[in-house]
Amino acid sequence: MPDRPAPSPNAPPVPDAAHERSLGLASGVSAYLIWGFFPLLFALVAAAGPLEILAHRVVWSLAAVSLALALLRRPWGWLRTVFRGPRFVRLVAATVLVAVNWLTFIWAVNSGHVVEASLGYFINPLLNIALGVVLFGERMRRTGAIGAALALAGVIVIGWQNWATLWVSLLLAGSFASYGAVKKRAPLPPLEGLFVESALLAPLAIGYLVVLGATGAGLFGTQPAASGFLVLAGVLTALPLWLFAIAATRLEYGVLGILQYLGPTIQFILGLTVFGQHVGPTYWAGLVFVWCGSAVYLSGALRRSRVELAPR
Repeated sequence: MPDRPAPSPNAPPVPDAAHERSLGLASGVSAYLIWGFFPLLFALVAAAGPLEILAHRVVWSLAAVSLALALLRRPWGWLRTVFRGPRFVRLVAATVLVAVNWLTFIWAVNSGHVVEASLGYFINPLLNIALGVVLFGERMRRTGAIGAALALAGVIVIGWQNWATLWVSLLLAGSFASYGAVKKRAPLPPLEGLFVESALLAPLAIGYLVVLGATGAGLFGTQPAASGFLVLAGVLTALPLWLFAIAATRLEYGVLGILQYLGPTIQFILGLTVFGQHVGPTYWAGLVFVWCGSAVYLSGALRRSRVELAPR
């Protein structure tokens, strides 16, 4: 057999599959750890109020994403296509939905409803399955149907005695699932998408912060530590999205499915321990249904992942 030609000294190194997968796993775990521990950050700036926290999150995430795009030397030509026709309308709708989601989550954390918030993100993947069937004509697999049915049963059980707070979970799940559906019709890479959404919200956020500063009602600038945490909230809005983008291109669908439950699991534990929430028997029973539904969904995702990766 002829000798294999020696690689050119100027040729780019061939990525090692194991290294790429390890990088993807580390990035995915890091992203969901950040999302999971976000309630602790919001609790540190609770004195600011949900609207001020949201405004700072918008402004500083826009600054962080702009810097990231500049450092990554991403071309800005894509921005010209954003303002054309239906795509812009969809991006505005996505911006409204993500703002509702952020504001609801901040309010939930600072009002002692962290467990309810975590429930919303347990339900979210199963709601995504339903929206995929209704809006995009996707075929619902058996594991998805069983998982969604179990989650629905869990929501009904929880709502039986907890209607007063169930709306928090449903609004978080519904707004984020709808946000994903709208983004599917107006796709942009994660950082570019967050840039557009933050830029659209920035005028309102800056205007609100100017009013707070002029009236002396804002927290920012009055306490150095709290001011730093408000800036950090914006930076940590962009960082996990970037990490998730790295993971999504290097990991199987089933692995990503498992990782997405890391965030709400951490939030649930924080709700019980750090935030001191009490969960009654009915709520526990409903959670068992939701968790079983999630487990069924994940088992199907892992099975599909193994089939897709099997040598043919």
